[in-house]
Order: sequence, then C-alpha cells, then structure tokens
Amino acid sequence: MAIKNRARQTGPTHGQQRSSPSSSSGATSVQAPPLTPFRPIELVTQLLTNHAHIWKLTGLLFLFEILLNFVIIKKIPYTEIDWVAYMQEVSGYLKGETDYTKLQGDTGPLVYPAGFVYIYSTLYYATDFGDNILRGQWIFMGLYLMTLFIVFSIYAKDKAIPPYVLIPVCLSRRVHSIYVLRLFNDPVAMFFLYAATLAFLNRRWTLSSTLFSLAVSIKMNILLFFPAFGFLLWQTQGIIGTVAQLAIMVLIQVLLSLPFTLHHPRSYISKAFEFSRVFQYQWTVNWKFLEEGVFLSSWWAKCLLGAHFVVLFAFVFLRWSRSDGGIFAVIKKGFKSSPTVLAIHAQYMQPSHVLTLLFTSNFIGIVFARSLHYQFYAWYFMTLPYLLYQTRIPVVLSMVLLGAIEWSWNVFPATAESSGALVVSHLIILVGLWIGKKSVGSEKKSN
Repeated sequence: MAIKNRARQTGPTHGQQRSSPSSSSGATSVQAPPLTPFRPIELVTQLLTNHAHIWKLTGLLFLFEILLNFVIIKKIPYTEIDWVAYMQEVSGYLKGETDYTKLQGDTGPLVYPAGFVYIYSTLYYATDFGDNILRGQWIFMGLYLMTLFIVFSIYAKDKAIPPYVLIPVCLSRRVHSIYVLRLFNDPVAMFFLYAATLAFLNRRWTLSSTLFSLAVSIKMNILLFFPAFGFLLWQTQGIIGTVAQLAIMVLIQVLLSLPFTLHHPRSYISKAFEFSRVFQYQWTVNWKFLEEGVFLSSWWAKCLLGAHFVVLFAFVFLRWSRSDGGIFAVIKKGFKSSPTVLAIHAQYMQPSHVLTLLFTSNFIGIVFARSLHYQFYAWYFMTLPYLLYQTRIPVVLSMVLLGAIEWSWNVFPATAESSGALVVSHLIILVGLWIGKKSVGSEKKSN
C-alpha cells in the first residue's frame, strides 16, 4: 500500500561499500530497536512501520488467522459449489477412466490439467470419498495458513516494505470463503505459485521452475505469471539456463499427463488447456455492465486479448527492461553474458524487481480477463497490497481501492455498479503501476 513517508531503499553512494550479495534485498540489515509495552505508541508505530519488526507483526497476524479460520469453520455453514463435481470427476479417473471427455461432474466435463486430478484424488481419499466435508475444510485451513506464511515470507524479502502492508492480506471476507467454505482448486494452484516465487527469490532456480510447472498443472491461470517468469529466467539464466528451465517445466507437464495422453492425447489437450472456453454471463464479476450479447461476442473477446497483449508488451519493452538499456539490451545480455556475470547479476537482483514483474504480469491478465468468477479473486488478492505499495497512489486512495475491490467481489450476483467499480479500480492500479514508484530495475543503482 502506498504511503507518503515510505521507508526507502537507497543504493550505495560513491565511497560507500556495496551491501553483501548474501542479503536477498541488497539492503544493509538494520538492527531492530527494542520494543517495550511501557511506550505503547512507540511500540505500535515501530511494529507497523519498521521492517526490522515485520516477523513480529506477522506472528500476530498468523495467530489472528488461526482463530478467525477456526471460527469461520465452526460458525459459518459450508456452501456447496464445485466440491461434489470435483469428486465426481476424479472418481472416474480412480475407476480407470483416462479419457478427459468422459470425466464428468455435475458442473460439466473436467477442464483442469492432470495435477488437479492427482491433488483432488488425494483429497477424495482423505475425506472419505469426498463425503467428509468438515475434514476437507480443516485441510483447506491448513492450506490457507501455509499459503499465508509463504506470502508473508515473500513480502519480508523486500526490505523496503513496512510491516503494515501485510495487514490487508488478512482482511478479505471473500478469500476466506474461497478457501475454507468453498474448497476451490484455485487456492491449491496459487500455493504452488507463491512457493515458486519464494524459491526464485532464494535463487533456487530449478525448484522454482518445478513448482511453477506444478502450479500450471493444477490450473492454467498460472500462465498469466509466465511472461514475467520467463523474462526473469532470461535475466538470471541467459539463453542456456532459460532453455534448460523451460525444458524441465515442459517435461513435468508431459510426465504428469502420461496416464491420459498415452491413450487419449487429443481429449486431454483439448480439455485440460481449453483456451477457447466461453464463460456464462450470469457468473461474471467484471463485465456485468455490458449487455450479454456483447459479453459473449467473439469481437469483444478479441478486443480484450489484443488489449492484454498490447499492455503486456508495453510493460516488457518500456518498463521492465528500461533500466537495463531496453529490451534489446536484455536480449543481448542473455545471449552473450557468461555464467559468472549472470550469477552476479542474479545475486544483486532486487526482490522488488522480481515481485513487481510477477505480480504485474498476472494483474494485467486479470484486468483484461474475458470473465472473472468469484473464486478467481484468489488469483491476485494477496498481491494487491504489494502492487499498491509499488505505485505513487496515496495511502488513503489505496485503502479506498482495496475496499472497492473487496466490495465488488462480495456483491452477489454482480451488478453493473459492482463490475464498474471493479474495472475502474483495476485500471487505476494499472496506471499507477505504469507510472511506478520509481524506475523498475533489476539492480539497485548507485547515486
């Protein structure tokens, strides 16, 4: 979230020693001043604004989340939407069916890749063939808490982030519902995506690529992150390393899909990665101010796809690569830099660079999505506070935007007003990301 007097990351001036590459943020570590309950105002101020205390606030938020999720599961009734259909789909596979066109549920045919089948087959047995919903809720509570811990760890990697930015991550009514009251597969895919992001920040390239591919194998919305992921691989691995990592990712997809592709390859590819899928107007959250005919039209889909590519390429060419001399300089470095040079570049790559690119790439896809359904909120909600902090949007407006987005996702069914508020809020954030808090660069520059 943006704030006027933000904590600043500053590069080393001439005559100063550059910080050690062992620091993941590139910032000099700051010793946390002691906190005392006898000075409550100072205690709260330090806890909210001093990054050195980020894990203390994280601990409090984590305890709050444990209690909150416990209360939600105990007090709020579970709502059936897709769980039964998921169980029906994987039960067909467990009975020996490998033709994707014949794996059906109450909501229609199976439209997720093979990783989904294996994850929910495990849940099928863990929940007594899908009948023990309460046990499934406890499992998803664990998934939520693990995801939250990884997201907190990701935020903590950026030393410029004050702890208070983490608070909004815990404040979504809709997201809690998606996890522990609906048991959707979107949170499962996002868990692997966030784990891949954390692994990348820790320079565990192969682990990151593996986790990213596993996330794609659960739901293909993860591909919205791929333009930035590929860009970052190129910057850190060069041509040889990037090809190697992409090969690993493809190999994982091939291996996971073998039970299906060995027998019915066309069926699997057409259903697991159904890019031409048309969503129903009644469930859209983002385009309810359009007429249904416009929403369903092919020209509207083409306009959104074209806008997505134009904006994405604009960020790649004019924002993400600007501090490195432009996209052609980035491409040239990837081809010509030695492994040693690439390793040094990767060591000094700022977490803010990695996270801003990954989260922005996904957000652009959200803005121009042909349709957003309620469970899709899990795709990007936890990244919004970070993205807002990377803009010049004032803190008050940042809070208003988060509130408007949350309100939009909680209006059911969506209305023209709620969809309009969501789209406008998205566009404001997108413009803020384009303007930026500062030039997006992979390395901290000296004065």
